[in-house]
Amino acid sequence: MTPKTENELADAISSAKGPLRITGGGTRDIGNPVVGDALSTAALSGITLYEPGALTLVAQAGTPVSEIEAALDAENQRLAFEPMDHRALLGTQGTPTIGGMVAANVSGPRRIAVGACRDHLLGVRFVDGAGTVIKNGGRVMKNVTGYDLVKLLAGSYGTLGVLSEVSLKVLPKPETEATLVLNDLSLEDSVAALSAALGSPFEVTGASKVKGQTCIRIEGFEASVRYRAEQLTALLSTHGDVDQVDHNASSTLWRGIANVSNFADHEAVTRVSVQPSAAPALGHEIASKHNLDVMLDWGGGLMWLGMTQGDAAAVAHQAIQDSCAQINAHATLIKAPIETRAAVPVFQPENPTITALSDGIRAKFDPRGILNPGLMV
Repeated sequence: MTPKTENELADAISSAKGPLRITGGGTRDIGNPVVGDALSTAALSGITLYEPGALTLVAQAGTPVSEIEAALDAENQRLAFEPMDHRALLGTQGTPTIGGMVAANVSGPRRIAVGACRDHLLGVRFVDGAGTVIKNGGRVMKNVTGYDLVKLLAGSYGTLGVLSEVSLKVLPKPETEATLVLNDLSLEDSVAALSAALGSPFEVTGASKVKGQTCIRIEGFEASVRYRAEQLTALLSTHGDVDQVDHNASSTLWRGIANVSNFADHEAVTRVSVQPSAAPALGHEIASKHNLDVMLDWGGGLMWLGMTQGDAAAVAHQAIQDSCAQINAHATLIKAPIETRAAVPVFQPENPTITALSDGIRAKFDPRGILNPGLMV
């Protein structure tokens, strides 16, 4: 089913006789496999409002992210939270859509500076599991009373409702950028360097460790970037020699980091949200036992663990989740063979209280249990 209007989407859901497998552009095959009739939002496409002066954009859920980025680029603006394109990592085809991006709360390296996708959402329209069209939020950022369904829908992976339209805050592009690079630091030294940079007054917008390189990005007006690069170089010199990558080369470097391109040839990949100070110990513990490659982002608060042997992914991922449970971290199996995703919890198991709350919310929004059932198990 590929409805072309919001009313057709509502009719498709209200008349469904069984489970529905919700998709957008089909590029993010993440979660426990869902068995059900396919329902795509890809035909709900188009930018319905763009006001550059108000930094506001409204688009239907099936609108390609590339179309939105092109419209923003023409006005020297951008989606500041730097959404990841999963196609290289997951080996998928199709076109990433704005609805899929919001449903998965896809946020890149710049999250440490500007917040996540959900923090840039102004409003949503969606259809719940009963086929009811619901609107929440608006076209300006403001404090509200009542339920903040905008935040609730972001990251719900289509299990609470099917998005039909989203409103987003956009931001201007910077004049230039630069990346400072330290080579061959240990996990501990890398996190220390990233923490020092993030704790400085020099407005870091990227802090990652990938392929033996510890990378720190700054953006803004050219004179400001030049000054901050000099100050950060002096600050980081205690951790080793500092190289600098400028302009387009820096942009290309961070595009690869955002898309986790370094792990594209890995058969299985787990994503871990963790306290930065706990990242080195977790990385050493898990990587040494299961022969994993480690990448850090968000100053160590986001860890990517790549496995080259897919048949060992279930054991390694379960061990990662077990370790995360001891330190209040959260592990999600982003990439793995379908049989592996069916055999282990893809998302970090919740404690009984959170599970009860989650189940209660899903029962309210999807009383028949037909929207991507079991996907977030």
